[in-house]
Amino acid sequence: MSGGVVVRKCGTLDEFHACVALEREIWGEQDLEVEPAATFVVATQTGGQVLGAFDGTRLIGYTLAVVGLRNGGHYLHSHMTGVDRDYRDRGVGRMLKLLQRDEALSRGIRLIEWTFDPLEMRNAHFNLNRLGAIARRYLPNLYGLTTSPLHRGLATDRLLAEWHLDSRRVLAALKGELKTPEPAETIGIPASIEQPNSKDWPQVEKLQSKIREQFTDGFRKGYAAVGVSKTAEGSEYQLAPWSEF
Repeated sequence: MSGGVVVRKCGTLDEFHACVALEREIWGEQDLEVEPAATFVVATQTGGQVLGAFDGTRLIGYTLAVVGLRNGGHYLHSHMTGVDRDYRDRGVGRMLKLLQRDEALSRGIRLIEWTFDPLEMRNAHFNLNRLGAIARRYLPNLYGLTTSPLHRGLATDRLLAEWHLDSRRVLAALKGELKTPEPAETIGIPASIEQPNSKDWPQVEKLQSKIREQFTDGFRKGYAAVGVSKTAEGSEYQLAPWSEF
């Protein structure tokens, strides 16, 4: 559990620089594409969010969101969330997301979106099963090839998570009562995919291409990714029609 960790807004330059320092620890010093402190400043000055998780005075997690506008409506795009590796699997990420939700709703914002790697099944489980987000858009190579070791040299394909903050689905998920509808289609992800060896790159790229086609086809049919479940081979995404808003 998160113990004595406190989550709150960040608002000083020192706190923004602490976010950048933690960002470098998480994504790697060799990653030249980290967000600078100025991005955190701009987010707070233009209606976005910079939220931090603190153990005493030590920043051990943060989330950065910017304002989005689509079809005449405002939403938040959660650009980046990171947790110190020593504090993972202790509920810190969930605490940050819950504060993010509460703060957005307090301002009348009902939607938060973010992108995630469809091959990272722990993130998929957290986003779809634990938070109640859905995904209806697949974005091929969204950020291009990057220097981040976390991207593993692959095309940065992403699913776009939609978190409809006051929907029945999200309320059920936050209570631990979410029931996934019967899937119309499933997309399998083998267990070995999240920690491939260098010799696996051709196979990983082949799988990435395959699921890109599967998601694109499923979303074209009007389905949404609504859950993740375990299988004998690894995990699978569950796709189903979706109409609750």
